[in-house]
Amino acid sequence: MKKLIWSFVFILGFFLLPLTSTQAASQEQSLVREIKEIIQNTYVGTINGNLEKATSIAEIIDMLDPYSTYFTKQEFEDYMNSINLSTIGIGVVIEEHEDGIHILQVLEGSGAFDAGLQAGDIIIAINGESIIGRSTQETSSLLTGHEGSQVKVTLKHRNETTTTKTITRKKFTLPNVQSELLFGHVGYISLASFSEDGAQLVKKALIDLKKSGAKSFILDLQNNGGGYVTTAEELTGLFPAAKVAYLLEEAHSSYTIPAVKQNTKFPVNTRILVNRYSASASEMLSASLKDQKAAILYGETTYGKGAMQGFYMLHDGSYLKLTVGKFTGPLQQTIHEVGVKPNIQTTSAPIFQAHFDAIKEQYPKYKKLLIGKNAVIQTEKLTVKLPPTLISQIDKGHIQLIALGADEVVATTKVEGQTLIVTPTSPLSLNQEYMLLIHPNKQSKVQKGYYQHIKFEN
Repeated sequence: MKKLIWSFVFILGFFLLPLTSTQAASQEQSLVREIKEIIQNTYVGTINGNLEKATSIAEIIDMLDPYSTYFTKQEFEDYMNSINLSTIGIGVVIEEHEDGIHILQVLEGSGAFDAGLQAGDIIIAINGESIIGRSTQETSSLLTGHEGSQVKVTLKHRNETTTTKTITRKKFTLPNVQSELLFGHVGYISLASFSEDGAQLVKKALIDLKKSGAKSFILDLQNNGGGYVTTAEELTGLFPAAKVAYLLEEAHSSYTIPAVKQNTKFPVNTRILVNRYSASASEMLSASLKDQKAAILYGETTYGKGAMQGFYMLHDGSYLKLTVGKFTGPLQQTIHEVGVKPNIQTTSAPIFQAHFDAIKEQYPKYKKLLIGKNAVIQTEKLTVKLPPTLISQIDKGHIQLIALGADEVVATTKVEGQTLIVTPTSPLSLNQEYMLLIHPNKQSKVQKGYYQHIKFEN
């Protein structure tokens, strides 16, 4: 059974010496004929035009879907590096900021690391040109370049001072998998791209978190644009209830692709996070797990790229990326241009609800604390007026305030009359959601526990 997406179909050829204009024209026509033949045999999709009359590669590509394209040899190498999160630049993770571009992370061993840049610094200019108001994409294009080349970066530091540093660009690879043990023995794993080694990295994080005491898990696929389909097949095999990776419809045949068997498994209550930028292979995995009830999806409807692309090496070393199939989950629900709808849709970051549910699951006998309008939520303290029947239980019970998606907040609690007051040692964040967990007083005859999801109102 052949697997075309993210597999390479090599058409052997040879490399040519520099060409004259006549030779170059002849060379392109040879490529045009080669590309037409591949399209006629394998392309899945609408051809918007007369393929036979096309005389250039650009004209052909314009007739195809947005996911089919042509790469020179160097463009192909750059593209594959992007899938594996490898590039040449200064080595920082950035986000937009009103004062410029905020540095979230500096990668160890990178040019930025060598130059002393730190997370929290704000880039305000590159090579003397202001980048205030620029997007992260525009900034990234200025920070990347040839290996060994240099770029001058002007920074604003937390103490409001500014410095300009000359940084040497190096090849670096972004961390594809990040993991953390959240409150309640909940293991969190994020996967940025379906890189060639993505499944192995997730598997290692899963094993390590289990050793650290994780009992349930959250797998974050937000903003994951996909990658190797073989990685999706391997990841599906990490879920015990998922036997099928996806269904594939090609130009002349259809297949049921099985999940790759794994000796390590996520538990059945694993939660998957997705958003509108989760695309392609991440949608493949999400649809498969949802259809087979192998995990619970949280977030918003995904991007809607249910088309597979195969790579064809042309005789001059360039590549054609071509849509060769459409995929769905086992229930055959359309993904392309529709997306995957999560089981639980959220209006805020899905990590909050997923973590809340994972904690609540551990206390099946606890009840929701019905506080209604009897609560005042401030960054400095949380004030809740309680029914008299709860005062004796709560006064001597153990109370925890948890930052969802993170850990317990250090706080003091006290009861004044019928009012519970929770005061954190540091102010709460307006962009964060919390969980109030009230454990029963062991000395009380009524052994009841309570929980409450705490959100700041907009």
